[in-house]
Amino acid sequence: MTSTPRAQAGSRAPASPATEPTAEPTREPTTGWTVAARPVDDPVSAMLLREYLVDVADRYYQLHEERDSTPEEIEQALAEMPSDDLAPPRGVFLLAHHDGELAGCAGVRLIDERTPGLTRAAELKRVYVRPAKRGLGGGAALLTAVETAAGELGAERIALDTRLDLVEARALYARHGYRDVPPFTTGPYAEVWMVKELG
Repeated sequence: MTSTPRAQAGSRAPASPATEPTAEPTREPTTGWTVAARPVDDPVSAMLLREYLVDVADRYYQLHEERDSTPEEIEQALAEMPSDDLAPPRGVFLLAHHDGELAGCAGVRLIDERTPGLTRAAELKRVYVRPAKRGLGGGAALLTAVETAAGELGAERIALDTRLDLVEARALYARHGYRDVPPFTTGPYAEVWMVKELG
Protein backbone atom coordinates (compact mmCIF):
# COMPACT_ATOMS: atom_id res chain seq x y z
CA MET A 1 0.00 0.00 0.00
CA THR A 2 1.68 0.59 5.87
CA SER A 3 1.70 4.27 5.64
CA THR A 4 3.52 7.47 6.10
CA PRO A 5 2.75 10.59 4.17
CA ARG A 6 5.49 9.89 1.71
CA ALA A 7 5.07 6.78 0.01
CA GLN A 8 6.68 4.09 -1.74
CA ALA A 9 10.00 5.92 -2.11
CA GLY A 10 12.29 8.45 -0.28
CA SER A 11 12.27 9.28 3.38
CA ARG A 12 9.90 12.16 3.64
CA ALA A 13 6.51 11.15 4.78
CA PRO A 14 4.54 7.96 5.02
CA ALA A 15 1.94 6.63 2.70
CA SER A 16 0.11 3.49 1.84
CA PRO A 17 -1.90 1.97 -0.96
CA ALA A 18 -5.40 3.26 -1.42
CA THR A 19 -8.68 1.61 -2.18
CA GLU A 20 -11.73 2.21 -4.32
CA PRO A 21 -15.02 0.45 -4.72
CA THR A 22 -14.34 -3.16 -5.50
CA ALA A 23 -14.71 -4.26 -9.07
CA GLU A 24 -14.37 -7.47 -10.99
CA PRO A 25 -10.69 -8.43 -11.27
CA THR A 26 -9.14 -7.74 -14.63
CA ARG A 27 -5.63 -8.30 -15.85
CA GLU A 28 -3.68 -5.50 -17.45
CA PRO A 29 -1.10 -6.53 -20.05
CA THR A 30 2.20 -7.39 -18.42
CA THR A 31 4.31 -7.76 -21.57
CA GLY A 32 7.96 -6.93 -21.04
CA TRP A 33 7.77 -7.18 -17.26
CA THR A 34 9.88 -9.41 -15.04
CA VAL A 35 9.61 -9.48 -11.26
CA ALA A 36 12.08 -11.21 -8.95
CA ALA A 37 13.00 -11.27 -5.27
CA ARG A 38 15.92 -9.12 -4.17
CA PRO A 39 17.36 -8.57 -0.68
CA VAL A 40 15.63 -5.58 0.87
CA ASP A 41 18.97 -4.24 2.12
CA ASP A 42 20.53 -4.34 -1.35
CA PRO A 43 21.56 -0.85 -2.57
CA VAL A 44 19.20 -1.07 -5.56
CA SER A 45 16.33 -2.06 -3.28
CA ALA A 46 17.16 0.82 -0.94
CA MET A 47 17.13 3.25 -3.87
CA LEU A 48 13.67 2.11 -5.00
CA LEU A 49 12.32 2.25 -1.46
CA ARG A 50 13.53 5.82 -1.15
CA GLU A 51 11.91 6.73 -4.48
CA TYR A 52 8.67 5.15 -3.30
CA LEU A 53 8.67 7.12 -0.08
CA VAL A 54 9.48 10.41 -1.80
CA ASP A 55 6.67 9.78 -4.28
CA VAL A 56 3.98 9.17 -1.67
CA ALA A 57 5.31 11.77 0.72
CA ASP A 58 5.38 14.49 -1.92
CA ARG A 59 1.83 13.65 -2.86
CA TYR A 60 0.73 13.89 0.76
CA TYR A 61 2.44 17.21 1.40
CA GLN A 62 1.25 18.70 -1.88
CA LEU A 63 -2.31 17.82 -0.91
CA HIS A 64 -2.12 19.07 2.66
CA GLU A 65 0.59 21.77 2.66
CA GLU A 66 1.14 22.62 -1.03
CA ARG A 67 4.81 21.67 -0.88
CA ASP A 68 7.14 18.73 -1.46
CA SER A 69 8.65 16.76 1.36
CA THR A 70 12.09 17.69 2.62
CA PRO A 71 15.13 15.39 2.69
CA GLU A 72 14.97 15.52 6.49
CA GLU A 73 11.36 14.34 6.47
CA ILE A 74 12.25 11.48 4.16
CA GLU A 75 15.11 10.39 6.37
CA GLN A 76 12.83 10.49 9.40
CA ALA A 77 10.18 8.44 7.62
CA LEU A 78 12.73 5.84 6.52
CA ALA A 79 13.90 5.52 10.12
CA GLU A 80 10.36 5.34 11.53
CA MET A 81 9.08 2.88 8.92
CA PRO A 82 11.90 0.45 8.14
CA SER A 83 11.38 -2.22 5.51
CA ASP A 84 13.75 -4.77 7.02
CA ASP A 85 10.86 -7.17 7.73
CA LEU A 86 10.35 -7.63 3.97
CA ALA A 87 12.88 -10.45 4.12
CA PRO A 88 12.87 -14.21 4.72
CA PRO A 89 11.63 -16.13 6.53
CA ARG A 90 8.47 -14.01 7.00
CA GLY A 91 8.67 -11.58 4.11
CA VAL A 92 9.81 -10.96 0.54
CA PHE A 93 10.90 -7.86 -1.36
CA LEU A 94 10.43 -7.82 -5.14
CA LEU A 95 11.94 -5.65 -7.86
CA ALA A 96 10.27 -5.22 -11.24
CA HIS A 97 12.03 -4.58 -14.54
CA HIS A 98 10.39 -3.50 -17.78
CA ASP A 99 12.25 -4.29 -20.98
CA GLY A 100 15.35 -4.71 -18.85
CA GLU A 101 15.04 -1.38 -17.03
CA LEU A 102 14.51 -1.11 -13.28
CA ALA A 103 10.88 -0.04 -12.96
CA GLY A 104 9.32 -0.72 -9.57
CA CYS A 105 9.02 -2.67 -6.37
CA ALA A 106 6.66 -4.28 -3.88
CA GLY A 107 6.94 -6.17 -0.64
CA VAL A 108 4.90 -8.63 1.39
CA ARG A 109 5.21 -9.84 4.97
CA LEU A 110 3.25 -12.21 7.16
CA ILE A 111 0.87 -10.56 9.62
CA ASP A 112 0.91 -11.43 13.30
CA GLU A 113 -1.66 -14.17 13.87
CA ARG A 114 -3.10 -12.13 16.75
CA THR A 115 -4.42 -9.48 14.35
CA PRO A 116 -8.23 -9.81 14.57
CA GLY A 117 -9.77 -11.34 11.47
CA LEU A 118 -6.47 -11.80 9.67
CA THR A 119 -5.26 -15.31 10.39
CA ARG A 120 -2.91 -16.81 7.79
CA ALA A 121 -2.60 -13.39 6.17
CA ALA A 122 0.19 -11.39 4.57
CA GLU A 123 0.42 -7.63 4.24
CA LEU A 124 1.14 -5.84 0.98
CA LYS A 125 3.74 -3.08 1.34
CA ARG A 126 5.72 -0.53 -0.70
CA VAL A 127 4.03 -0.94 -4.09
CA TYR A 128 5.71 1.48 -6.47
CA VAL A 129 6.13 1.89 -10.22
CA ARG A 130 8.45 4.59 -11.51
CA PRO A 131 6.54 7.43 -13.24
CA ALA A 132 8.02 6.74 -16.68
CA LYS A 133 6.79 3.13 -16.50
CA ARG A 134 3.24 3.75 -15.29
CA GLY A 135 0.31 2.66 -17.42
CA LEU A 136 2.25 -0.27 -18.88
CA GLY A 137 1.00 -3.06 -16.63
CA GLY A 138 3.65 -2.88 -13.93
CA GLY A 139 1.15 -2.75 -11.09
CA ALA A 140 -0.52 -5.90 -12.37
CA ALA A 141 2.84 -7.67 -12.76
CA LEU A 142 3.84 -6.74 -9.20
CA LEU A 143 0.52 -7.84 -7.69
CA THR A 144 0.71 -11.19 -9.47
CA ALA A 145 4.23 -11.77 -8.14
CA VAL A 146 3.26 -10.64 -4.63
CA GLU A 147 0.32 -13.05 -4.55
CA THR A 148 2.61 -15.91 -5.55
CA ALA A 149 5.16 -14.91 -2.91
CA ALA A 150 2.47 -14.61 -0.22
CA GLY A 151 1.18 -18.08 -1.04
CA GLU A 152 4.70 -19.47 -0.77
CA LEU A 153 4.94 -17.90 2.70
CA GLY A 154 1.81 -19.82 3.66
CA ALA A 155 -0.67 -16.95 3.49
CA GLU A 156 -4.28 -17.53 2.46
CA ARG A 157 -5.13 -13.83 2.04
CA ILE A 158 -3.39 -10.50 1.46
CA ALA A 159 -4.30 -7.34 3.37
CA LEU A 160 -3.26 -3.71 2.94
CA ASP A 161 -3.96 -0.25 4.22
CA THR A 162 -3.65 2.93 2.20
CA ARG A 163 -4.62 6.56 1.96
CA LEU A 164 -7.79 7.96 0.44
CA ASP A 165 -5.86 10.25 -1.91
CA LEU A 166 -3.98 7.36 -3.54
CA VAL A 167 -6.86 6.78 -5.92
CA GLU A 168 -4.85 5.07 -8.66
CA ALA A 169 -3.52 2.49 -6.23
CA ARG A 170 -6.98 1.92 -4.82
CA ALA A 171 -8.39 1.40 -8.29
CA LEU A 172 -5.60 -1.07 -9.11
CA TYR A 173 -6.31 -3.11 -6.01
CA ALA A 174 -10.04 -3.11 -6.65
CA ARG A 175 -9.52 -4.32 -10.24
CA HIS A 176 -7.48 -7.19 -8.90
CA GLY A 177 -10.04 -8.44 -6.42
CA TYR A 178 -9.23 -6.56 -3.23
CA ARG A 179 -12.30 -5.55 -1.23
CA ASP A 180 -12.81 -2.96 1.47
CA VAL A 181 -12.81 -4.29 5.04
CA PRO A 182 -13.04 -2.75 8.53
CA PRO A 183 -9.82 -1.19 9.90
CA PHE A 184 -7.19 -3.62 11.15
CA THR A 185 -4.36 -1.12 11.67
CA THR A 186 -4.11 2.33 13.17
CA GLY A 187 -2.04 5.33 12.19
CA PRO A 188 -2.34 8.77 10.65
CA TYR A 189 -1.94 7.52 7.08
CA ALA A 190 -4.17 4.45 7.17
CA GLU A 191 -7.57 5.49 5.80
CA VAL A 192 -8.63 2.51 3.67
CA TRP A 193 -8.22 -1.21 4.40
CA MET A 194 -8.54 -4.00 1.83
CA VAL A 195 -8.20 -7.77 1.69
CA LYS A 196 -7.98 -10.33 -1.09
CA GLU A 197 -8.47 -14.05 -0.60
CA LEU A 198 -5.85 -16.17 -2.37
CA GLY A 199 -6.45 -19.41 -4.21
